[in-house]
Amino acid sequence: MLKKLLVSALALVFVQAQAAESLLARINAHGTVTVGTEGTYAPFTYHDESGKLTGYDVEVTRAVADKLGFKVDFKETAWDAMLAGLKAERFDLVANQVGLTTPERRATFDKSAEYSFSGAMAVSRADDTRIQALADVKGLKSAQTLSSNYGEMAKAAGAEIVPVDGLAQALILVQQKRADFTFNDSLALLDYLKKTPDSGLRVAWRA
Repeated sequence: MLKKLLVSALALVFVQAQAAESLLARINAHGTVTVGTEGTYAPFTYHDESGKLTGYDVEVTRAVADKLGFKVDFKETAWDAMLAGLKAERFDLVANQVGLTTPERRATFDKSAEYSFSGAMAVSRADDTRIQALADVKGLKSAQTLSSNYGEMAKAAGAEIVPVDGLAQALILVQQKRADFTFNDSLALLDYLKKTPDSGLRVAWRA
């Protein structure tokens, strides 16, 4: 399973029990597609300087909905409640850089055509050089959302999980030495490091 978590193909995700035709019929009836997203996960879903919700996943969703003639209603939700909300039909679909990397997710959810490919990365404090390879995380504290692919990856690699609500909190805990590192999407972490060169963090490992 660990190998499958290293590189993800990301897509819009919806409940598998909903055939594409029935999902489309429901959206057609309302004229609006309801989409779950974090809104705090740059560069995929975040708020720009004006406060507008934007990001790669957000704009892909808007473009698809516009092409189909639907309005979009984004529901900002913490990651650990995202897929449960989708299963409970609080959303029609989720756009949040989701990878269906576990058997349980693949049995429950379905996805659109893949539109983004990325890999896993670990970030630690710049003065902490203990992590040079994936095996080095065993026994270290990893700040992760409990239900994420990267939380599963950290557990599979033997790390101790420090629960967080999202990436922003994970990075803060690493900076504060309350966690040793965090796994996440390489595009998200590289975007953060580029925007915050004085963060005191470094790329410790990448797939």
